[in-house]
Amino acid sequence: MQHGPRNKRRIALTFDADLTALMRTRLQRGKVKSYYNEALINELRAMKVPATLFLTGMWMEQYPDRTRELAADPLFELGTHTYDHRGFTKHCYTLGTVPAADMLTDVRRAVEILDKLDAHATRWFRFPGGCYDGTALHELAPAGVTAVGLDVPGADGFAKSPRPIIKQVLSHVQDGSIVVLHMHGGDNAPFTDEAIPEIVRTLRARGYTLVTVTQLMS
Repeated sequence: MQHGPRNKRRIALTFDADLTALMRTRLQRGKVKSYYNEALINELRAMKVPATLFLTGMWMEQYPDRTRELAADPLFELGTHTYDHRGFTKHCYTLGTVPAADMLTDVRRAVEILDKLDAHATRWFRFPGGCYDGTALHELAPAGVTAVGLDVPGADGFAKSPRPIIKQVLSHVQDGSIVVLHMHGGDNAPFTDEAIPEIVRTLRARGYTLVTVTQLMS
């Protein structure tokens, strides 16, 4: 699924929480203070914005209390984003590749972690980098997850200011859009929290209702 119904003024804002082995090393060495953008979550809460959050298993292991806290907030629903954010095809940006034989184990590992932390865990799932093919879909079928794509990449990864993020989202959304942004902040997505207020205000002024993926697809 790349978007919802095109005949309803609804948009799903989704946020990925990436954590890779390299990112975790940067965290442990003090190169990055945190890969949890608390300011972003505070903005979403202040503006009462429902959102679907896709969490890697490694992120949930790093931030179990935060995961429980997000799970308990009725604004949010949580899905998975693999265990350690490796790609499910070759040449998926610079993410590395999960061997086909390990794909199911990788995804189930993240699902099991989420299930322990969230009593309302969804089976929504997002491929890292949006990279997948027939092999990946075949291997993951027994996991019982539903892949959620996007039709609007938010361009917040490594952005230099909030402005390009705002422009990218507002110039590409349409009825039923699924927007992907990031909630890990740090040095990878440092301006998402600053971009969100204007994005939300403008979308609402245009008559859009912001919803979770579950609400979008219902």
